[in-house]
Amino acid sequence: MKTFSGIIITVLLFICILTASAQNCGCSPDLCCSRFGFCGSDEAYCGTGCQQGPCFGPPPTNDVSVPSIVTDAFFNGIVDQSDAGCEGKGFYSRAAFLEAIENYPQFGRVGSEDDSRREIAAFFAHVTHETGHFCYIEEINGPSRDYCDENNTQYPCNPNKGYYGRGPIQLSWNYNYGPAGQSIGFDGLNNPETVATDPVISFRTALWFWMNNVQSLIVSGQGFGSTIRAINGMECDGGNSDTVTSRVRYYTQYCDQLGVAPGDNLRC
Repeated sequence: MKTFSGIIITVLLFICILTASAQNCGCSPDLCCSRFGFCGSDEAYCGTGCQQGPCFGPPPTNDVSVPSIVTDAFFNGIVDQSDAGCEGKGFYSRAAFLEAIENYPQFGRVGSEDDSRREIAAFFAHVTHETGHFCYIEEINGPSRDYCDENNTQYPCNPNKGYYGRGPIQLSWNYNYGPAGQSIGFDGLNNPETVATDPVISFRTALWFWMNNVQSLIVSGQGFGSTIRAINGMECDGGNSDTVTSRVRYYTQYCDQLGVAPGDNLRC
């Protein structure tokens, strides 16, 4: 005859075995582990960034050639607008970008050709704004700012490191450096400087963030404004109308260059 305490121990052991056979984040076998480490079964958990479980498959790709859209003329047309002394001029290159997208075959290749062109225009609009036409590698006054979320225990901060903006999309915060490093293959928490010293990894962090947080918004027709909110929501709802206007201006400019209508809902 089992005692009450014995029954409890048996149940706990069963739960431990079930968890071990399921996923690292502790979800049951029928649930997905989201990119943030939570369990669920809908798009937010099983879609983009899903770590384990019955994750949804990626959307099909089209036949668009990203290199044929992001030509030398297009890329250099952005870089050439920055000052000659900008550190980014010797760091960012079309070659590094093209090498980086080999790891993200769905970038610029989901939906219709117009969807692809809008996505590429949106990506480079944000990159242009964040880096000043590929001028800046690191955030201005970044070391003086605190981007450590101490409540995020999954990706604990190294007290001797700074998680300020770096790279084409100015990756910030420990909770982005940690998983980006795990996905790409560098120690984002203990060596975040890699994003500012390796141009291919730098572009890969931008693309990692984009694919996990932004692409689905623009290709689903939610508009460029939704991408602003995903990248820097503090600018939205009147937070900083000037920076929103700057991003929209670059986006419409690049849409025009790439021969596609910008669509609706441009602001946030």
